[in-house]
Amino acid sequence: MNIEELREYCLSKKGTAESFPFDSETLVFKVMGKMYALTGLGSNPVEFNTKCDPEKAIELREQYSCVLPGFHMNKNHWNTIVCDGTVNDKILKQWIDHSYELVVKSLTKKQREELGQVE
Repeated sequence: MNIEELREYCLSKKGTAESFPFDSETLVFKVMGKMYALTGLGSNPVEFNTKCDPEKAIELREQYSCVLPGFHMNKNHWNTIVCDGTVNDKILKQWIDHSYELVVKSLTKKQREELGQVE
């Protein structure tokens, strides 16, 4: 997955906005104002951080060499994913989806209604 594909996929998720809240190199993706993914524009290969259930985060780090504790993030809840070709884009997208879904679940009922995500 390259940076354009990562950006396109994140922006395809409902309610997603992109911004540079930290500096001009760190692209952040938020749903309803809450961060679920970020990447450094200069990283080669592409690396991005996603939110993750703490138990699942440990499992992924043990199973995949490209999954590391979240760089500059809470290591219990964030992973850094290195797009080094060891996993395919389908799996990378599943990890982005998991992060997005975790954040959506944490939104208020009103925010989820705005997204059309209320059960």
